[in-house]
Amino acid sequence: MSRVVFITGCSTGIGRALAETCLSRGDRVIATARKASALQYLADNRNATCLTLDVNNEGNLRDVFAKVTEDFGTIDLLINNAGYAAMGPVVELETSELQQQFATNVFAPVAVTQHALPLLKAAGHSVVVNVGSVSGILTTPFSGAYCATKAALHSLSDAMRMELAPFGIRVLTVQPGAIQSSFGDNSLAGVEHLLTEGSAYRAVEDKIRERAVASQQNPTTASDFANQLLDHVDKGSGPVVRIGNGSTALPAMRRWLPLKLMDRILSKKFGLDKIKAG
Repeated sequence: MSRVVFITGCSTGIGRALAETCLSRGDRVIATARKASALQYLADNRNATCLTLDVNNEGNLRDVFAKVTEDFGTIDLLINNAGYAAMGPVVELETSELQQQFATNVFAPVAVTQHALPLLKAAGHSVVVNVGSVSGILTTPFSGAYCATKAALHSLSDAMRMELAPFGIRVLTVQPGAIQSSFGDNSLAGVEHLLTEGSAYRAVEDKIRERAVASQQNPTTASDFANQLLDHVDKGSGPVVRIGNGSTALPAMRRWLPLKLMDRILSKKFGLDKIKAG
């Protein structure tokens, strides 16, 4: 039976692959993105409904879900995928960047789920997928804000899993490793303005750039990720799923290595052992 699938952040990468894969499996897909032009690849698919959505805009959210309620009446699968990465040293991030990071990666998935809740309940047995990250398990230098938001999303997802179960709604947290997308390029573009002459981390700017594109080192394809995730959804797999290069190794390191040793390894990898106080 065809499902109604609502996905945020469908312009590129994981979101696009999920939209295309769901459609190939016979689902009806409500694909959303901030810009309508980013969804042109779905224009000729009669089972795709393309909607412009800024997940941080409350008015936009109300309008979108009013339309979905009128046109569909239910949502069988909600995938909170939209995300944003502000890379760089935590102490040199502008407050606005930190706020934007939490708004998109933490507050927005909750807001989207709140608006979708009546439609998820109406479906009878529905699923919410929250796209976290292994970065929410193992924090690395120069990605502290992003790691913090994913850790927060994991905790919120844990709570939602228990709180929504009485309504027949299953919550699945996916924690991807390296997945092929434009994520690295977007992250890299965001750090360039941080690397000023006055930065205390100017000497390791190459390491900051390296961290920004780390998600694109030997990545799993977005298509493979989408197929594996949807298989987990269909099989009713456990509440936490890890997919992609590094998705099991990095959490294992966090679990088994002493914290002092982990700090030493990461500090050396990102050149922090070479920075001198001045």
